[in-house]
Amino acid sequence: MPSVKQPAKYAEESIRVLKGLEPVKQRPGMYTRTDSPLHAIQEIVDNAADEALAGFGKRIAVTLHADGSVSVEDDGRGIPFGLHPEEKVPVLEIVYTRLHAGGKFDKGAGGAYSFSGGLHGVGVSVTNALAKKLAVTVYREGQVATIAFSGGDVVEPLAVRKAAAGDRKQGTTVRVWPDAKYFDSAELPRPELTHLLRSKAVLMPGVVVSLAHEKSKETQSWQYKGGLADYLQQSLSADPLIPLFEGEHYAEEGEADNNAEGEGAAWCVAFTEEGNTLRESYVNLIPTVAGGTHESGLKEGLFAAVKGFIDLHSLLPKGVKLMPEDVFSRASFVLSAKVLDPQFQGQTKERLNSRDALRLVSNYTRPALELWLNQHVEHGKRLAELVIKQAQTRQRASQKVEKRRGSGVAVLPGKLTDCESRDLGFNEVFLVEGDSAGGSAKMGRNKETQAILPLRGKVLNTWEVERDLLFKNNEIHDIAVAVGVDPHGAADEPDLSGLRYGKVCILSDADVDGSHIQVLLLTLFFRHFPKLIERGHVYVAKPPLFRVDAPARGKKPAAKLYALDDGELEATLDKLRKEGAHEGSWTISRFKGLGEMSAEQLWETTLNPDTRRLLQVSFGDLGFAATTVALTKLMGKGEAAARRELMELRGDAVEVDV
Repeated sequence: MPSVKQPAKYAEESIRVLKGLEPVKQRPGMYTRTDSPLHAIQEIVDNAADEALAGFGKRIAVTLHADGSVSVEDDGRGIPFGLHPEEKVPVLEIVYTRLHAGGKFDKGAGGAYSFSGGLHGVGVSVTNALAKKLAVTVYREGQVATIAFSGGDVVEPLAVRKAAAGDRKQGTTVRVWPDAKYFDSAELPRPELTHLLRSKAVLMPGVVVSLAHEKSKETQSWQYKGGLADYLQQSLSADPLIPLFEGEHYAEEGEADNNAEGEGAAWCVAFTEEGNTLRESYVNLIPTVAGGTHESGLKEGLFAAVKGFIDLHSLLPKGVKLMPEDVFSRASFVLSAKVLDPQFQGQTKERLNSRDALRLVSNYTRPALELWLNQHVEHGKRLAELVIKQAQTRQRASQKVEKRRGSGVAVLPGKLTDCESRDLGFNEVFLVEGDSAGGSAKMGRNKETQAILPLRGKVLNTWEVERDLLFKNNEIHDIAVAVGVDPHGAADEPDLSGLRYGKVCILSDADVDGSHIQVLLLTLFFRHFPKLIERGHVYVAKPPLFRVDAPARGKKPAAKLYALDDGELEATLDKLRKEGAHEGSWTISRFKGLGEMSAEQLWETTLNPDTRRLLQVSFGDLGFAATTVALTKLMGKGEAAARRELMELRGDAVEVDV
C-alpha cells in the first residue's frame, strides 16, 4: 500500500527565531548583491571612505591577495575597541557581529559622522556573515587591537597590545575571505572594482586610493585634483558640443532654503550630439547606479534653466513643445550629492528616494546654469539648437504611432481637463475621486503631460454588468471615452490605436471609502478593459494619509514630512526621536481626503513623477483565472456566503479605519 503522507504539523515549536547574523546567511540577497562578493567588499571600502569624508583619512589601499582574500587599509581614526557602555562587549566586536549597530545613526551635533554613506549599521556585519574568515586590526591611541571571525562568529577574541615602533599611528585594516557558497561567482569583477575605487578618488580630491594585485605585483593608484570635470572629460566617447558645465554648492548655516548646513551637491555636465552618454551619481560617496531623486533634481534644474534661456531669446519654433527628456537625453554627467539623512531604496543603496534631494539639487543647479548660459550666449544657442532638434524628433516619432479614429471620433467628456502632449511615453490621466480633489489636481498637475478626470461619487460595480449596458452609467462612459479604448473581454483583441494615455492612474483618498472606489475601478478595468492591465497601462496612485510638521533638530531644519499609513507614521516619528526631536514637539495632521491637500502638496506627494508612489497593476503570480475567482468572491452579487466565510477566516488580519 502506498504510504499516507502525514499532514505538516504547525505548533508553537514551528516558529523559528533567527538570531544574530542568521538572517543574513538564510537570505543574503536581502542584504547584499550575490552575483559576486564586490558589494560585500564595497561595504568595507565605504567605511574607509566615510572616514575620509569626515576629514580623518587621506589614504585607502585595497589589496587582492594570492589566496583569494581582499584587504582594505585606511588611515582614519580607527574603530573604537573598548567595552560598549551598555552592551559590555568590545565595540569592535559589536560592529562586525550585530545588525543595526554603528556610529552613523546620530547625525546631530557631536555625532561621529555628519555625512556618511553608512546608514543602517548593517554593512560590514553582512560582509562578516558571508565570509569564511574576516580579520581586523585597529591602530588607535597608541594601541593595536586585533580580532578575527569565521562565518560571523568570533574565533580569535579581541587582543590589545601597545603600538611598536614600526606600527602606524592610526587607522583600520580589514582582511576578508568571502565564502563562495553565498555568491554566483567567487571572482571579483575587476573593471567594476577599478571603477568603484577610481570614483572614490574623483569624489574626494586629495585622497589617494590604490589597488594592488599580489600575484602580478601590479599596483594602480588614483588621486584627482582636477575634480569631476577631468574625470568626465576623460570618460566621454564624443567631443562635447559646448564647454563642460561644472559647479558645486553646499548650504551654509542660516540659509533660508530649509537645507541642513553642509548639504548640497557637486556636478559636471557635458552635452554631446552623438555617442554613448555617461551618467554617474553618488550620495555621500555611495554610487547610486539606479539613480533617484538627486538625478531627478539635476534633470529638473537643467530643464528649467535651458527652457528659460530658450524663452528669453525666443528661440522655440511654433508648434514645438519642450520636455525634460529633450534636454536630458544628450546629457552626460557626474553628480555627487551630500545629504544629511538620505533614504535609499533597499540595503544595497542603489537608488535614492529622499524627496528633499530633488529640491536640493534642482535649486542649486538651475540658477548656476541660467547664469552660465546668459554669460555665454553663443554656447547657449548651440545647446538650444540641440534641444529643439531632440524635441522635434520626439514629436515626429509620436505622431507616427498616433492613429486618429475615423469619422466616429467621440466627443471628450466636458469635465476632462486634458494634457497637451500626445506622446504615450509621457502622458497620463488621473481618475480622481471627487470634484474638490479634482480642482487641486488640476492646479497642481503638469499640464503638459497630466490629464485629470474627476469622478462624482462611487462608480458602479460592473462585475456582473453586460458590456452593452455599461455606457448607461455616465462615469464609466466618460472613462472609456477619455481613455480612448472600447470595453472588451479577456479573449478579445481590441483596437488600442485610439489609446490616449500611456498611464491610466486611479487616484482616490487614502481612507476606507477611497479604497472602495479603488476596488470598484480596478473591477471595471479587470472585467471590461483587461488588455489595458495586461499591457501595463493601469496604475494606482498612493497619496499619504498623514502630514507631520517636524521641528528643527540638530542640523536638520523644520520640515513637512508625509506618511503613507500608520506604520510609516510610526517609522517617521522614530526617526525624529533619533534625530533629537523632543516627544510631542511635532504636529500630526490626518488628511480626511485629497480635497484637503493644496495643489502644491498634491503635486509633491502624489503627482510628481520623481517623488510620488505609483503602483503598476498586473495579474501577478495568481494569473488571470485565479484573479477572476478571487474577484468573483469579492464583487459578485450572489457571493454573500463566500464573503462572510472570507471575513471570518481573515477578518482579524484587517485594520478597520472608522
